[in-house]
Amino acid sequence: MRQHAQAVVIGGGLVGCSILYHLTKLGWTEVVLLERDELTSGSTWHAAANIHGLHDSTNISRIQHYTMKLYKELEQETGQGCGVFQPGSLYLAQTEAREHQLRLQAAKARRYGMNFHEVTRAEAEKLHPLADFDGIRCIMYEPDGGNVDPSGVTMAYAAGARQRGAEIHRFTPVTGTEQRPDGSWTVRTPKGDIHAQWVVNAAGLWAREVAAMAGLKLPLLPTEHQYFVTETIPEIAAAGRRLPSIADRDGEYYLRQEGMGLLIGAYEKNMKFWAEDGTPQDFGHELFPDDLERIEENMMRAINRVPAIATAGVKRVINGPMIWSPDSAALFGPVPELRNYFCCCGIIPGFSQSGGLGKLSAEWIVEGEPTLDLFAWDLARFGLWANNANFVKGRVRDQYANRFKIHFPNEERMAGRPVRTRPAYEMQKGMGALFGLNFGWEHPLWFAKPGEPTEETYGFVRQNWWAPVGREVRMLRNTAGIIDISNFAKYEVKGPGAEDWLNRLLANRMPTQAGRSCLTPLIGKRGGIAGDFTVTRLGEQEFLIVGSGMAERYHMRFFNALPLPAGTSFRSLTESMCGYNVAGPKSRELLQRLTNADLSAGAFAFMRSQRITVAGIEVVAIRVSFTGDLGWELHCAEKDQVALYEALLKAGRDFDAGPVGSRGLMSLRIEKGYGSWGREYSPEYWPQEVALDKLIKLDKGDFLNRDAYLALAERPPREKLSMFRIAAVEADASGGEPIFLPDGTPVGQVSSGAYGYSVGESLALGYVRADVARGGQEFTVSILGRPHEAELLEKPLFDPDGTRLRS
Repeated sequence: MRQHAQAVVIGGGLVGCSILYHLTKLGWTEVVLLERDELTSGSTWHAAANIHGLHDSTNISRIQHYTMKLYKELEQETGQGCGVFQPGSLYLAQTEAREHQLRLQAAKARRYGMNFHEVTRAEAEKLHPLADFDGIRCIMYEPDGGNVDPSGVTMAYAAGARQRGAEIHRFTPVTGTEQRPDGSWTVRTPKGDIHAQWVVNAAGLWAREVAAMAGLKLPLLPTEHQYFVTETIPEIAAAGRRLPSIADRDGEYYLRQEGMGLLIGAYEKNMKFWAEDGTPQDFGHELFPDDLERIEENMMRAINRVPAIATAGVKRVINGPMIWSPDSAALFGPVPELRNYFCCCGIIPGFSQSGGLGKLSAEWIVEGEPTLDLFAWDLARFGLWANNANFVKGRVRDQYANRFKIHFPNEERMAGRPVRTRPAYEMQKGMGALFGLNFGWEHPLWFAKPGEPTEETYGFVRQNWWAPVGREVRMLRNTAGIIDISNFAKYEVKGPGAEDWLNRLLANRMPTQAGRSCLTPLIGKRGGIAGDFTVTRLGEQEFLIVGSGMAERYHMRFFNALPLPAGTSFRSLTESMCGYNVAGPKSRELLQRLTNADLSAGAFAFMRSQRITVAGIEVVAIRVSFTGDLGWELHCAEKDQVALYEALLKAGRDFDAGPVGSRGLMSLRIEKGYGSWGREYSPEYWPQEVALDKLIKLDKGDFLNRDAYLALAERPPREKLSMFRIAAVEADASGGEPIFLPDGTPVGQVSSGAYGYSVGESLALGYVRADVARGGQEFTVSILGRPHEAELLEKPLFDPDGTRLRS
């Protein structure tokens, strides 16, 4: 067994073997995979192994299509069969909401050249003559859908990796992982130790136990999952061809051909956890006792759709374990708190995603960053707070039982909450606040007044919160509003080397005078936008950084990449500091009643800061506002949050001003055309494509990933971030909708959308091809999957010249 390795992959299931294979494709040949038992032990061997391409997320659709194409290439490359069957998949909509979802996916497929289109009932009946399509509103067909052989695919990845020099050791359990001072790892096994630069945890059902060896806890929990296979169905045996699978997600089951019978699987409401306290070390190719009564309701819906199931006997039942994350997406990426430790765990539709996951994992490990932005899968989306047992169990139960439920735009699921609350939480609840979840924190989405809804509805069209949010937006634009911004991430850098460290980390030049602030990008490994921050110089050796709250753990990877100078400290203030944005044309008058500080434009200009006292409370006041209106951010100690809120609300009553939630803030920022990290800004986009290149100061010297930016700085933009007015009356864009020229040519997609209440227009931000990104250019945007006329705006409709912002 090799004693030194570039990477050791722990886990010989589907995903571990894919990562090993893709590492060798990128040129790493000194790589080792360790499996405690036989390859495919765990969840891989008993999977239904369905494959499909389309997903609500564009980038996940991309990796699923890559995976589907890869299997046949693997067969040719290795000679190992993958058991690929692609008779197609039929997607059924029983409800209007599902129809909206499928039509939107079909529009995305047109943009990306994917094969997914609507068929008539007559066409569907020819494709699947055993199915009864009564009650179906819409049918989509994916010709490449189907299934593969779990063992065959895994063995093909393994064979491809071995051909390029990788070692695979079965029956070799890992007994310890210990990090060395230089960041490399000692991986201990009964057959000897391996010194590895990287450790990759792809241990599936045992991911928690493997993580614990490195002092890491992962928010994962296994459940039981059942499907069954029928005996031979005469009509299938006589058909002479393979029938397409059926995705009837409103019926909460899946169905495909297996042999000459059918395979039917379900995600039942009465779900069952397994191995909550740890996966048994001796578990391997075992299954659980059959429990078909638990999925009886789902089975009956499948029988109603394909009546031939009712007369077919049950050939076998598979009841095996799966391991879930709190949102059913992978825990993927390097662990920010550890050097050179990578996770790829908690994958549910593995056979649709294994190739893409392996490819992106290898890119991240070898090249430092994946080519696609998959923050939605990045394990850094969960902080250490996510290891709360009630949260994990509540979320996994909800994800399993609602596996096929539509994830609507802006939807907030309450399972497992609250996890983290601020002192003002109960007060806000009493004010009618409805809350969202942001990196574990409860934060107000909007505030219901008497007579307004006390619970949200969800859908693709405008919902019951649309009018109350409009009330809040108009209030702020007309007078003033108070927005809780405590969930913004906040960091303190202090010491003699603080300015130098920040200049080497961030792309803009740091303020040289106390009381000055700057906006600055953070550059990614490939030269894209990894973050955007407001940096304020509070003193000679003290800085405050404010950035995206949901990206706090993600950004720690970049902060940790640069050693701090001697005597300089860095710490997160997100938990200890709260804050409010007071904004609107009357915000100066409102605040002036609570402070002796001079807030006039001459004394407190835009992008300036001061330590002042507001209602007797010490705050850091920054003259900036994500609303695009006149306003201040006020940052205070957590213990003062309630008192400051009470004072601001009391003073606001004289101006008919009050609280505004984050839904309102979304509308306000889009009216102004402001981008947001994770939507408009991501490592996939270049600074010149998002108009942040002007904030990059190349003459200041070196900064993190400067060379990567220089390599693309002179290249013309591929796409440009643009603002659109859309002719929409029942639904607004929310993100991901494809953008077409009037002739149907695909040219881009929406990144954020909302109704602009103070300008009376449905608005969106999005990316379109640079050659067509001209003011006045006409487009169509596929809202609800249907074309809506749109116009690219030269300037934002609200305060286009920034007069109010700087007044």
